[in-house]
Order: sequence, then C-alpha cells, then structure tokens
Amino acid sequence: MRLFVLTRHGRSTFNDEGRINGDPSVPAPLTAEGRAAAGQLGRQLAELPIDLCVHTRFPRTRETGDRILDGRDVPRLELPLLDDIDVGDLEGETVDTYHAWKRAHPSRDEPFPGGESLDDAARRYARGFQALLERPERTILVVCHEIPVRYALNAAAGSDELDGPEHSIPNATPYLFDGESLARAAARIETLAG
Repeated sequence: MRLFVLTRHGRSTFNDEGRINGDPSVPAPLTAEGRAAAGQLGRQLAELPIDLCVHTRFPRTRETGDRILDGRDVPRLELPLLDDIDVGDLEGETVDTYHAWKRAHPSRDEPFPGGESLDDAARRYARGFQALLERPERTILVVCHEIPVRYALNAAAGSDELDGPEHSIPNATPYLFDGESLARAAARIETLAG
C-alpha cells in the first residue's frame, strides 16, 4: 500500500499575527510553538519509513519538514503546485479582511485582486495530488498548507463542497491517505472546481 501523510506546516508568525500570506518570498517563519509541534509530529512518525518529503516554496513548510525529519536522511522535493493560495493585493492583510473580501465576492471563480481564484487554486491542488500519485516512492510526507489539506479531506470523503464538512485544519497534524483515497480526492477536487 502507498501512504501519503499530509500535514499543514507548524504554526507561523503570520498565524500568530492573524495575517494572510500567499507569497512565498514573504518571510513567515515558524514560532516556537510551531517548531515544537513539528518536532512532536516527528516523534510520532519516527518509526514510519518515509521515502520522500514534499514541501511547497514557502519556507515554513520546508522548516516544518526539516523538524519532522530531524536527523533522518530523507530526500526533499519542492512542489509549487501545493503552494498556498495567491491572495494578490490581500498579501499581509488580516484574516478578517480576507474573510470580508470572500463574503463580498462569494463566487469561487473570482480571483483575489492581483491573485488567483479559489477554483484556480483547487485545480492546481488537484494537479499537485496527481503529481504525487505519479511518484515512485511508497511513503511520502507532504508538508503544505491548510487549504490543500482541507480540500483533499473533503473531496476524498465525497463532499459536495471543498470547504466542508472539515474546515479548520490544525497545524502540524497528520492526515493519512492511501493511493486510492488521494486519487479520489484529486478527481473530486477537479470536478468541484469545474
């Protein structure tokens, strides 16, 4: 059986500040709490043979992966397809501002000003999950962001919406998918994003 361990990165400074970050060039390092949680997850996964660690272009995902795999010789792969959503002009704004914009613009296919739409990001995530399925490794740790993990969980379960029923994805928490469930998630995300 193939195993994909998906996790959101450890808690970051932007999480603590309640701000949005969709640009990988903007620093948002892990907090002490985030580093500790990533280390704890590493201890939970210590006996699991991991063949590859996939992270996004965001340094907080790379740092999380490094702390999870501390002392283990596991190859790393950067996969931009699983990057956080590009929020364009909302970069650095508060989470409340982000949610207010979403309420005022409820269509999933409307891009954030200067960024991408939720449906564009969903289609990108589906391609990212498909790229993981095409990899030869049997056990892959995937350190990414809240939205792709949420979409994968909901889509794999057959939900009619990507944002539910699971909505709040905690940092540094593992979610396990076999090849069949990740393939089902990728296909369902593609369908729901149109």
